[in-house]
Amino acid sequence: MIEFDRTEKRMVLKLVFYGPALSGKTTNLLRLHDLLSREGRGELMVLDTRDDRTIFFDLLPFFLVTPGGLKIKVKVYTVPGQVKHDATRKAVLQRADGVAFIADSRVSEVANNYSSFENLEKNLAFVGIDIERIPLVIQFNKRDLSDIVPEADIERVWRPTGIPVFMASALEGWGVVETFSRLVELTYDSIDGKCGLSEGYGLDREDFVGRLTKRVQGS
Repeated sequence: MIEFDRTEKRMVLKLVFYGPALSGKTTNLLRLHDLLSREGRGELMVLDTRDDRTIFFDLLPFFLVTPGGLKIKVKVYTVPGQVKHDATRKAVLQRADGVAFIADSRVSEVANNYSSFENLEKNLAFVGIDIERIPLVIQFNKRDLSDIVPEADIERVWRPTGIPVFMASALEGWGVVETFSRLVELTYDSIDGKCGLSEGYGLDREDFVGRLTKRVQGS
């Protein structure tokens, strides 16, 4: 699904934040935008509605240039959480290179999390992406609240899947960079063999992850 122009030395990677309504997808993007260094930081678009935080998508593009001259643009999107916007979810998922599933840690949202994850699997299949092959991480957001599912219960359910799981509070800012960093690592592993990032452009995994997370940490 990678947009890669070898002649022009350009690559566009698309990362999508998915999950139920009001789980904190947009808050994650707002936090990432706050932490990005101004160099290479693109415009953040947030489209609010009365019934859902994001009716279409949020777009946070940022850029890096490899030692071999490859220009990489990373675009981060979120999808609307409400079921009635399912067509938009499918559209945003098209050509995705990696997905972060943002779950709501509140006990009251357990069923919505499962339903949204099933919807993710179904919509990935609809756009021709195998959920077993795409880079995927899960973040349990809102860990700053009181009525939340215990971490031990989350571990018991999700760790056997092999999908990396992170605890976070996007509102307070912790767990956001860790979630993003792991998604970046998995995305690099997925595309390196196809595009020769390490051999052809002098960008190894550590360098790729370091460059992006350095921008996010603003250092």
